[in-house]
Amino acid sequence: MSKYLNTEFLKENMMGPNAVKLLEELLQGLQFNPNMRVLDLGCGKGLTSIYLAEKFNVNVFAMDLWISASENFQRFQKIGMDHKIIPIHADALCPPFADEYFDAVISVDSYHYFGRDAQYLDAHLAPLVKKGGMIALAFPGLKKELDTLPVEMALSWTAEDIETMHSCPWWQKLLQQSKMLEIISITEMNCFEECWNDWLSCENQYAILDRPAMDAGAGKYMNFISVICKRI
Repeated sequence: MSKYLNTEFLKENMMGPNAVKLLEELLQGLQFNPNMRVLDLGCGKGLTSIYLAEKFNVNVFAMDLWISASENFQRFQKIGMDHKIIPIHADALCPPFADEYFDAVISVDSYHYFGRDAQYLDAHLAPLVKKGGMIALAFPGLKKELDTLPVEMALSWTAEDIETMHSCPWWQKLLQQSKMLEIISITEMNCFEECWNDWLSCENQYAILDRPAMDAGAGKYMNFISVICKRI
Protein backbone atom coordinates (compact mmCIF):
# COMPACT_ATOMS: atom_id res chain seq x y z
CA MET A 1 0.00 0.00 0.00
CA SER A 2 1.45 3.35 -1.04
CA LYS A 3 1.62 6.14 1.51
CA TYR A 4 1.06 8.75 -1.20
CA LEU A 5 -0.71 7.19 -4.18
CA ASN A 6 -4.22 6.96 -2.79
CA THR A 7 -7.28 6.94 -5.05
CA GLU A 8 -7.95 10.66 -4.69
CA PHE A 9 -4.34 11.63 -5.50
CA LEU A 10 -4.27 9.27 -8.50
CA LYS A 11 -7.51 10.58 -9.97
CA GLU A 12 -6.39 14.17 -9.49
CA ASN A 13 -3.13 13.60 -11.37
CA MET A 14 -3.86 10.93 -13.98
CA MET A 15 -3.24 11.89 -17.59
CA GLY A 16 -4.44 8.60 -19.08
CA PRO A 17 -5.13 4.98 -18.11
CA ASN A 18 -3.70 4.23 -14.66
CA ALA A 19 0.07 4.58 -15.13
CA VAL A 20 0.88 3.22 -11.67
CA LYS A 21 -0.86 -0.09 -12.37
CA LEU A 22 0.90 -0.24 -15.73
CA LEU A 23 4.21 0.30 -13.95
CA GLU A 24 3.48 -2.35 -11.33
CA GLU A 25 2.93 -4.97 -14.04
CA LEU A 26 5.85 -3.74 -16.14
CA LEU A 27 8.31 -4.16 -13.27
CA GLN A 28 7.19 -7.60 -12.08
CA GLY A 29 10.31 -9.70 -11.53
CA LEU A 30 12.74 -6.81 -12.09
CA GLN A 31 15.21 -5.77 -9.40
CA PHE A 32 16.27 -2.29 -8.26
CA ASN A 33 18.95 -1.47 -5.73
CA PRO A 34 18.51 1.50 -3.37
CA ASN A 35 19.93 4.78 -4.66
CA MET A 36 20.17 3.63 -8.27
CA ARG A 37 19.68 6.46 -10.77
CA VAL A 38 16.50 5.91 -12.74
CA LEU A 39 15.15 8.10 -15.54
CA ASP A 40 11.35 8.27 -15.64
CA LEU A 41 10.96 9.37 -19.25
CA GLY A 42 7.68 11.14 -20.01
CA CYS A 43 6.67 11.10 -16.34
CA GLY A 44 3.59 13.31 -16.73
CA LYS A 45 2.55 14.55 -13.30
CA GLY A 46 5.02 12.24 -11.63
CA LEU A 47 2.83 9.38 -10.40
CA THR A 48 5.25 6.76 -11.69
CA SER A 49 8.20 8.71 -10.29
CA ILE A 50 6.61 8.71 -6.84
CA TYR A 51 5.98 4.97 -7.10
CA LEU A 52 9.60 4.25 -8.08
CA ALA A 53 11.09 6.41 -5.32
CA GLU A 54 8.76 5.12 -2.62
CA LYS A 55 8.83 1.41 -3.45
CA PHE A 56 12.48 0.97 -4.44
CA ASN A 57 14.23 3.90 -2.71
CA VAL A 58 15.90 4.86 -5.99
CA ASN A 59 16.84 8.37 -7.13
CA VAL A 60 14.38 9.30 -9.86
CA PHE A 61 14.89 11.89 -12.58
CA ALA A 62 11.32 12.79 -13.52
CA MET A 63 11.45 14.18 -17.05
CA ASP A 64 8.51 15.48 -19.06
CA LEU A 65 7.89 17.92 -21.92
CA TRP A 66 4.23 18.75 -21.24
CA ILE A 67 4.37 19.25 -17.47
CA SER A 68 6.77 21.87 -16.11
CA ALA A 69 9.55 21.01 -13.69
CA SER A 70 8.20 23.64 -11.29
CA GLU A 71 4.75 22.08 -11.20
CA ASN A 72 6.15 18.62 -10.56
CA PHE A 73 8.59 19.94 -7.96
CA GLN A 74 5.72 21.48 -6.02
CA ARG A 75 3.85 18.17 -6.16
CA PHE A 76 6.87 16.17 -4.94
CA GLN A 77 7.66 18.76 -2.28
CA LYS A 78 4.10 18.73 -0.96
CA ILE A 79 4.30 15.02 -0.15
CA GLY A 80 7.89 15.16 1.09
CA MET A 81 9.47 13.25 -1.81
CA ASP A 82 11.50 16.07 -3.35
CA HIS A 83 14.71 14.66 -1.83
CA LYS A 84 14.33 11.50 -3.98
CA ILE A 85 12.81 12.89 -7.20
CA ILE A 86 14.46 15.48 -9.45
CA PRO A 87 11.97 17.19 -11.80
CA ILE A 88 13.21 18.05 -15.30
CA HIS A 89 11.48 19.81 -18.20
CA ALA A 90 13.03 18.49 -21.42
CA ASP A 91 12.30 16.93 -24.80
CA ALA A 92 12.83 13.18 -25.21
CA LEU A 93 14.61 13.96 -28.49
CA CYS A 94 17.22 16.02 -26.61
CA PRO A 95 17.67 14.37 -23.19
CA PRO A 96 20.13 16.52 -21.17
CA PHE A 97 22.17 13.74 -19.55
CA ALA A 98 25.63 12.22 -19.74
CA ASP A 99 26.23 8.90 -21.47
CA GLU A 100 25.87 5.88 -19.18
CA TYR A 101 24.46 8.07 -16.41
CA PHE A 102 21.46 5.89 -15.54
CA ASP A 103 21.13 2.41 -14.12
CA ALA A 104 17.70 2.14 -15.71
CA VAL A 105 15.17 4.01 -17.83
CA ILE A 106 11.44 3.62 -17.30
CA SER A 107 8.78 5.04 -19.60
CA VAL A 108 5.05 4.55 -19.07
CA ASP A 109 2.40 5.72 -21.54
CA SER A 110 4.74 8.04 -23.44
CA TYR A 111 7.29 6.13 -25.55
CA HIS A 112 4.84 5.67 -28.44
CA TYR A 113 4.81 9.44 -28.99
CA PHE A 114 8.53 9.87 -29.65
CA GLY A 115 10.05 6.40 -30.09
CA ARG A 116 8.57 5.26 -33.39
CA ASP A 117 11.70 6.18 -35.38
CA ALA A 118 14.00 3.16 -35.72
CA GLN A 119 16.99 5.39 -34.93
CA TYR A 120 15.60 6.80 -31.70
CA LEU A 121 16.88 4.18 -29.27
CA ASP A 122 20.51 4.19 -30.36
CA ALA A 123 20.65 7.91 -31.11
CA HIS A 124 19.00 9.27 -27.97
CA LEU A 125 18.11 6.74 -25.26
CA ALA A 126 20.37 3.70 -25.11
CA PRO A 127 23.59 5.73 -24.68
CA LEU A 128 22.23 7.15 -21.40
CA VAL A 129 22.11 3.70 -19.79
CA LYS A 130 25.05 1.88 -18.21
CA LYS A 131 26.07 -1.38 -19.88
CA GLY A 132 23.95 -4.11 -18.40
CA GLY A 133 21.31 -1.56 -17.41
CA MET A 134 17.64 -1.85 -18.22
CA ILE A 135 15.10 0.01 -20.31
CA ALA A 136 11.49 -0.86 -19.51
CA LEU A 137 8.59 0.56 -21.51
CA ALA A 138 4.80 0.31 -21.26
CA PHE A 139 2.54 2.02 -23.77
CA PRO A 140 -0.80 1.65 -25.56
CA GLY A 141 -0.91 -0.55 -28.61
CA LEU A 142 -3.10 -2.61 -30.90
CA LYS A 143 -3.88 -6.31 -30.92
CA LYS A 144 -3.23 -6.21 -34.67
CA GLU A 145 -2.52 -3.49 -37.22
CA LEU A 146 -5.58 -1.62 -38.52
CA ASP A 147 -6.23 -0.77 -42.16
CA THR A 148 -8.98 1.72 -41.35
CA LEU A 149 -10.29 3.46 -38.25
CA PRO A 150 -13.00 1.28 -36.69
CA VAL A 151 -16.34 2.97 -36.12
CA GLU A 152 -16.10 2.39 -32.36
CA MET A 153 -12.78 4.27 -32.18
CA ALA A 154 -14.11 7.06 -34.38
CA LEU A 155 -16.58 8.00 -31.64
CA SER A 156 -13.72 9.56 -29.67
CA TRP A 157 -10.60 9.62 -31.85
CA THR A 158 -9.40 10.41 -35.34
CA ALA A 159 -6.96 8.33 -37.39
CA GLU A 160 -4.31 10.89 -36.46
CA ASP A 161 -5.07 10.37 -32.76
CA ILE A 162 -4.22 6.69 -32.94
CA GLU A 163 -1.37 6.76 -35.46
CA THR A 164 1.04 6.21 -32.56
CA MET A 165 -0.53 2.83 -31.75
CA HIS A 166 0.84 -0.41 -33.21
CA SER A 167 0.95 -4.13 -32.52
CA CYS A 168 3.59 -6.20 -30.73
CA PRO A 169 5.02 -7.55 -34.05
CA TRP A 170 5.32 -3.97 -35.38
CA TRP A 171 7.28 -2.91 -32.30
CA GLN A 172 9.39 -6.07 -32.39
CA LYS A 173 10.45 -5.33 -35.96
CA LEU A 174 11.28 -1.71 -35.09
CA LEU A 175 13.11 -2.19 -31.79
CA GLN A 176 15.21 -5.17 -32.84
CA GLN A 177 17.06 -2.83 -35.23
CA SER A 178 18.93 -1.39 -32.21
CA LYS A 179 22.60 -2.31 -32.07
CA MET A 180 22.96 -1.17 -28.46
CA LEU A 181 20.16 -3.14 -26.81
CA GLU A 182 19.16 -6.73 -26.32
CA ILE A 183 15.38 -7.15 -26.48
CA ILE A 184 14.39 -9.35 -23.54
CA SER A 185 10.63 -9.34 -24.13
CA ILE A 186 7.83 -7.61 -25.99
CA THR A 187 4.47 -8.75 -24.67
CA GLU A 188 0.82 -7.79 -24.34
CA MET A 189 -0.02 -6.69 -20.79
CA ASN A 190 -2.83 -8.00 -18.57
CA CYS A 191 -3.99 -4.80 -16.87
CA PHE A 192 -5.78 -3.18 -19.82
CA GLU A 193 -9.34 -3.24 -18.48
CA GLU A 194 -8.40 -2.21 -14.94
CA CYS A 195 -6.23 0.71 -16.07
CA TRP A 196 -8.87 1.99 -18.47
CA ASN A 197 -11.66 1.69 -15.89
CA ASP A 198 -9.65 3.81 -13.45
CA TRP A 199 -9.14 6.47 -16.11
CA LEU A 200 -12.72 6.53 -17.36
CA SER A 201 -14.02 6.99 -13.82
CA CYS A 202 -12.10 10.30 -13.56
CA GLU A 203 -13.72 13.64 -14.33
CA ASN A 204 -10.71 14.69 -16.39
CA GLN A 205 -11.97 16.26 -19.63
CA TYR A 206 -9.92 13.84 -21.74
CA ALA A 207 -11.28 10.84 -19.84
CA ILE A 208 -14.80 12.09 -20.54
CA LEU A 209 -14.00 12.42 -24.25
CA ASP A 210 -12.63 8.85 -24.29
CA ARG A 211 -15.80 7.35 -22.84
CA PRO A 212 -17.93 7.10 -26.03
CA ALA A 213 -15.36 4.96 -27.86
CA MET A 214 -14.64 2.71 -24.91
CA ASP A 215 -18.33 2.34 -24.04
CA ALA A 216 -18.93 1.25 -27.66
CA GLY A 217 -16.28 -1.48 -27.42
CA ALA A 218 -13.17 0.15 -28.94
CA GLY A 219 -11.09 -1.71 -26.39
CA LYS A 220 -11.42 -4.93 -28.39
CA TYR A 221 -8.87 -3.55 -30.85
CA MET A 222 -6.44 -2.27 -28.22
CA ASN A 223 -3.95 -3.43 -25.61
CA PHE A 224 -0.99 -2.26 -23.59
CA ILE A 225 2.46 -3.42 -24.60
CA SER A 226 5.40 -4.14 -22.29
CA VAL A 227 8.98 -3.94 -23.58
CA ILE A 228 12.04 -4.97 -21.55
CA CYS A 229 15.52 -4.30 -23.00
CA LYS A 230 19.08 -4.60 -21.68
CA ARG A 231 21.97 -2.30 -22.66
CA ILE A 232 24.82 -4.26 -24.22
